[in-house]
Amino acid sequence: MIEFKDALTDIFFDLDHTLWDFEKNSLLTFEKIFGEMKLKADLDQFIFHYNPINHRYWKAYRENRITQEELRHNRLLDSFNQINYQTTTSQIDEISEAYIAYLSTFPHLFKGTIPLLNKLKSKYKLHIITNGFEQVQHFKIKNSGLDSYFDFVFTAEQLGYKKPHPQIFIQALRQTQANPKKSLMIGDSLEADILGAMAQGMHAIHFNSHDEERHDKCLIVDSLDELNTYF
Repeated sequence: MIEFKDALTDIFFDLDHTLWDFEKNSLLTFEKIFGEMKLKADLDQFIFHYNPINHRYWKAYRENRITQEELRHNRLLDSFNQINYQTTTSQIDEISEAYIAYLSTFPHLFKGTIPLLNKLKSKYKLHIITNGFEQVQHFKIKNSGLDSYFDFVFTAEQLGYKKPHPQIFIQALRQTQANPKKSLMIGDSLEADILGAMAQGMHAIHFNSHDEERHDKCLIVDSLDELNTYF
C-alpha cells in the first residue's frame, strides 16, 4: 500500500494519456477524417509517425518554443511528409480544424478509469490539471462521462502556465485550498506531471502509459487497474 495514502485529502490527475485514451481516440478521429476527405494516405503508417511526432511537438509547446498554431499545423505536416504524402497548406488547415472538432467527441478511457475514480471519490477530493486546450479538454471530460468526478479542472490555457511550470501547480493548490503535503499528482509524464508536482512538495504516481524510461522518483504503475490496488 502507499504509505502516504491515509494522509491525502486531494488527488490531481492529468487527463490525456492518463485517464482519457488519447492514442485510441486520436486514431478514431483520423479514421473519420481520412474517410470524409477521401485521403489516400496509409492510415497505419501515418499514425505510426504521428504519435511520436505529436509528443515531440507537445514538449516544444510545453516549453514555449512553439505556438499553439504551430503545434496543430506542423505535427500534421511532418507526419504526412514522413510517409511521402503530398498535401497543401489549406488541406493541412482543414484536417487540423476537423481534428480539433472531432477528437473530443470520442469517449474512450483507459481500462480501470471508472472503478478507480469511484473508489477514490468516496475518500478524496479529485481534480484535473491538464496542458490541453481549454474548450477541447472540457468537451473530452463531459463526453467521456468524467465531469461528475472532479471538483476543479485546471487547464494551462486557463491559468496561463503549462506543466511543469511551478505556477500551474501553485495556483491549482491555492484554488482548491489543498495542502501540497496532503496532495497527490497522477500523470503520464515524468517531466510535466511528476517532477513538476514533486517540486511543489506534492506526492506523485507515474502512470507510465507510453513507456517512458523507468526511474526511481516515485511509484510507477503500468495500468490503472494496478493503481487501483494501492488504495
